[in-house]
Amino acid sequence: MTVEIDLTLNGEERTFETERSDSLLDVLRKNGYTGAKRGCDTGNCGFCTVTVDGESAMSCIKPVGTIDGATVETIESLGTQGDLHPVQSAFVDNAALQCGFCIPGMIMRSRDFLADNPDPDREEIRTALGDNLCRCTGYEKILDAVEDAAERMDGGAVAADGGRPVDGSCSDCGCGGER
Repeated sequence: MTVEIDLTLNGEERTFETERSDSLLDVLRKNGYTGAKRGCDTGNCGFCTVTVDGESAMSCIKPVGTIDGATVETIESLGTQGDLHPVQSAFVDNAALQCGFCIPGMIMRSRDFLADNPDPDREEIRTALGDNLCRCTGYEKILDAVEDAAERMDGGAVAADGGRPVDGSCSDCGCGGER
């Protein structure tokens, strides 16, 4: 049976015609929002993580009947290639991505977590990301990236070129900002 749902999706009012049996992930992917990935379809991997009404949610297990009128944000809303969100920049600069399949979900959950806890310790980060799996990394670089993102979102410089802070200073490697 076909139903209509209304959402605020990435800041834009949208109406979607969908099957009553569809999940939020189905709706997103059928309509060109491919950042949320289909992994387990059981809510166990976190690849499909989006933000629904300000909270991280596994879109693969979110029935369309529960999202009518909701505000949904996907990875597509965060930044652009030329203007990355601080969490995205931190993931790039800390080499916290390999195949990239889990990264949209990791970034969305990290962004939501940091909004609630702007100064986490490493164990809090590990716990917050516990519902998001990565099959390629040992998680250490992901944890490093979230720690870095917390500093960036707290007013620290945001690197936009693979590691050198945007203000040109580069005290970590000793290159004097010339690399």
